[in-house]
Amino acid sequence: MLLPKFHYHEPSTLEEALQLLSELGGNAKVLAGGTDLLVRMKQKIDMPSHVISIARIPGLSSITPRNGHGVSIGSAVTAAALAKDELMRDRFAPLALAAGRLGAPMIRNRATIGGNLVNGRPAAELSPPCMVLGAILKLKSLSGEREVSVNDFFRGPGDVFIEPNELLVSINLQTPPPWSGGSYTKLGARKTLEISMVNVATLITLQSPDGPIIEARIALGAVAPTPVRAFAAEEFLIGRDPSEELFRQAGEIGVGMCSPITDHRGTMEYRCMMIEVLTRRSLVEALVQARSWKS
Repeated sequence: MLLPKFHYHEPSTLEEALQLLSELGGNAKVLAGGTDLLVRMKQKIDMPSHVISIARIPGLSSITPRNGHGVSIGSAVTAAALAKDELMRDRFAPLALAAGRLGAPMIRNRATIGGNLVNGRPAAELSPPCMVLGAILKLKSLSGEREVSVNDFFRGPGDVFIEPNELLVSINLQTPPPWSGGSYTKLGARKTLEISMVNVATLITLQSPDGPIIEARIALGAVAPTPVRAFAAEEFLIGRDPSEELFRQAGEIGVGMCSPITDHRGTMEYRCMMIEVLTRRSLVEALVQARSWKS
């Protein structure tokens, strides 16, 4: 399929890109990796008059530590870069693991974290890990900037809290406290190039290596119109000693937070069963990492 006709822009500065977004508004789409946008344009789902590439803008493709207290991820950082980065794998494991499961190597080398979030797909790989890591999204426009919690960013399928004149420039994460561990797991019909039937990201913090859980976060994808936090399951875990049985019960509670659909990838009933299984599995893996925390 051929792409529809459009005007192509390749700004070399952030200010130039914001100026274009201010002038063109809803007639423009931002191009980062293009793994979703170009497909949608070929299918005539999106037919923008203007396409603005952010590939040449300095800083948007960088992962930058923030004084030892966190990290700032440029919106054009690729999934491959996230999956390989030592800091991400060590301190922000759910996001690194999810990035490594996104599509196939060819897709991971192009797909960006900003594009994955802004597309607002319920089954997106990187949304649940960003949610459990408490990501703050920095949005800029010509008139200023604002920060939005990723937990408030998703409004519906393909609908996110960003204005036509705004650009997502960075995803900012705080380093989890000591004795924290996280994980990510997904279910698909194939190991690669598969949209998730269910995906789960978890993060837990222990009081000590053998102590109770003092903080827990669970985020689920592909089981509702938007990615969701399983707040009731998180509250159930806090103050309790971790065990596989405890994690199984948390998975059962998590099912109640979801409203999965039946489609060609799986039935509603099967997805509900898998929410419980994958939540337990992810929490077990998070516990292993939490107990092996290295300062």
